[in-house]
Amino acid sequence: MATAFADQLRSLSDDALGALIQLRPDLVVPVPSDVSALAVRAQSRGSVARCLDGLDEFTLAVLDAARLSRAEDSALTSVAAILALAPAADPEDVRVAVGRLRARFLLHGPEEALQVVGAVDEVTSPYPAGLGRPADYLDAQAAALCADKAKLRRTVLAAPPGARAVLDRLAAGPPVGTLGSGGSVAEPVRWLIDNHILVPVSDAGRAPRADGELVELPREVGLLLRRDSGPLGALRPFPPAPEGQVRDPKSVDSAGAGQVMEAVRTTESLLEALAVEPAAVLKTGGLGVRDLKRLARAVGLEEPATALLLEVAHAAGLLGESDVAGTGRGVSTSRATGTADEIFLPTGTYDLWRALSTAQRWSALATAWLAMTRQPGLVGQRDDRDRPINALAPDAERAGAPQARREVLAALAGMPPGTAPRADDVLALLAWQAPRRARGREQAHRDALTGAAMLGLTGLGALTSYGRLLESDDDEPGGDPLGTGPGGERLPGASEPVRALDALLPAPVDHVLVQADLSVVVPGPPEPELAAELDVVAELESAGGASVHRVTAASVRRALDVGYAATDLHALFRRRSRTPIPQALTYLIDDAARKHGGLRAGSAGSYVRSDDEALVAEVLADKRLGHAALRRLAPTVLVSPLQLARLLGSLRDAGFAPVAEDSAGAAVLSRPKARRAPSRTPVSARLAEPAGPLLAGPRLAGVVEQIRRGDIATRAARRAPVTVRAANGQSVPGLTSVQAHTQAMAVLQQAVREKARVWVGYVDAHGATLSRLVRPVSLSAGYLRAEDERTETLHTFALHRVTAAVLEE
Repeated sequence: MATAFADQLRSLSDDALGALIQLRPDLVVPVPSDVSALAVRAQSRGSVARCLDGLDEFTLAVLDAARLSRAEDSALTSVAAILALAPAADPEDVRVAVGRLRARFLLHGPEEALQVVGAVDEVTSPYPAGLGRPADYLDAQAAALCADKAKLRRTVLAAPPGARAVLDRLAAGPPVGTLGSGGSVAEPVRWLIDNHILVPVSDAGRAPRADGELVELPREVGLLLRRDSGPLGALRPFPPAPEGQVRDPKSVDSAGAGQVMEAVRTTESLLEALAVEPAAVLKTGGLGVRDLKRLARAVGLEEPATALLLEVAHAAGLLGESDVAGTGRGVSTSRATGTADEIFLPTGTYDLWRALSTAQRWSALATAWLAMTRQPGLVGQRDDRDRPINALAPDAERAGAPQARREVLAALAGMPPGTAPRADDVLALLAWQAPRRARGREQAHRDALTGAAMLGLTGLGALTSYGRLLESDDDEPGGDPLGTGPGGERLPGASEPVRALDALLPAPVDHVLVQADLSVVVPGPPEPELAAELDVVAELESAGGASVHRVTAASVRRALDVGYAATDLHALFRRRSRTPIPQALTYLIDDAARKHGGLRAGSAGSYVRSDDEALVAEVLADKRLGHAALRRLAPTVLVSPLQLARLLGSLRDAGFAPVAEDSAGAAVLSRPKARRAPSRTPVSARLAEPAGPLLAGPRLAGVVEQIRRGDIATRAARRAPVTVRAANGQSVPGLTSVQAHTQAMAVLQQAVREKARVWVGYVDAHGATLSRLVRPVSLSAGYLRAEDERTETLHTFALHRVTAAVLEE
């Protein structure tokens, strides 16, 4: 059968063979040596299982019909026999499904003598279409009952209600049920067994036993119970249509763009919160529950949404682990060495990411979400050992997560623009498109829908226009598979989704509107430079498309602490504000600048000094600072046992405005140094292991040509003359000795003179005996140089390894 299968592949045209490789790309990983090797691989269990995983529900039902309709003597079927088992379906739809199976060579042969690839029975259910085995295979008494059609119908009609419910359940498939434990059998099941409608079996595929633990419904009974729906049950040639609402595509894009801005802003806030107060890495890996709750409160999100953004930021290379020794924060020791603490910090890539536009930042997050092999929806659930799964922990790894996200986006992209289906409708559609692959992935598909909504790929429940472009751009075979430039850098701005999203997002603004109540309105997303300035000089009150900040005494003091002077702040607001500067803001800045630095603090524990003796006396007499245990060393100097940072906080809480100074008396700027983890490669930029190569055009033609040439060479070697094959050690009747070496040299010299092709038998460097049809070019210095016209290569043979030579007939 293998030879016949290989001959059918060999008879295909190059276009048809290329189409088969495109439908089953795993067949050429690696490229097989010839068509026979391709045939063996096409019939293997793994390749057949992968091919079946991509087939829809109706095509799989037609394949079951082919398995059911096989003749017992020849194991062959036909298109007519398949059509007979699907009377309720349109014959043209059935023929199209048969064509899909034949194009993938799961069915092969002519229409009147089709054969199912043997591995199909090994990787699929032993009960095609949910029907049991024939009665004559299971039990003689059941076979006698099924042979009498009238008696079988009377027996089924006489079944009690409980027994009939059992029959209906088994008829829907699978046809196998379990008996009660401890040897007890329910009365309805006992009635069915006694009347030989159910047959006790010990296990599927074994001989029947009266005391078996399983019962099986014979195929003939199942067909009788399916007389209304048909032998294959209910057939759906076309996918189920979702019943979701249809929304205006412009509204969908607007809602999605708003969510994009929110997702990017929240991710930045999360990473800034981790930069200020890093989170410890647990001994088992991941982020602790308390740290997750703290971060969720900081950004105003639920914990699952916070975990999702953290996972995406980690996958995008914006968040990483850093070893920091002696932090004193109680973080865990390193799992590898036990000598350093590990904490989560933003990476150096985060600073570069912040300088990108909103659309480019979103692109980095969305591509990382699509490619990451983690399922954030598992965070908070429990694993097999009843332990909670933490964010960023290894337990949330799922290899099938990227495929599940692509399946969801592809399903949404296949619907008309603006369609907002329900989650259950999407799951039903995916279950029809690939039943074998969708089984067990329901939670992963729901998590994909949640993630798409959180990142703004969907708006109002429908796929956005730029989300549709991202789904198609991700699978573009002609693009860069890594999504990187020549130097390895990411190129998010070069993609269609980024350009489409840029057109939807409001343009970044470089100005603000300062109000009389000291609020600062930013009428759009701020430019990176403006955002950095506002982080220092104002407090964020509300975020969104137009954010609102407020200037306070604390924010002005913070700006003065990091090195701004009063004149700098006045110039900043005059340059950025499109409205007149309120007089209250001018007074606030001048008043804060006048008080700022009036006190100087240092370590003694710590000390306080001032040129103003009255001010020093006021501080010493302030009862609110009693816990600081201040003591006067000089009319202008006080000391405290508190550390400098704590003393500065106490003085500021009491209404003073001190400034830290170094040992030389110079003011110390208090902008904290940004702590960063080592940069990481985004998961979307890694070369993931593909299910198969994306072959098209010249690459596909090259693979087909390589297989054809290998097949020609293999078949030509098998046609080598009998003398050459005998010289190579093969058993050849009638030959008792090999050709003499001197005779082989004479044949080769004649072939060089006449430029004729010759069969050469030789022993290669590994000791294998081979034969090759070549055209000798030269014979000298102990070597034969010859050209193989089939592969267009020049070979060199050592003469002492040549065993035979025969001119081509």
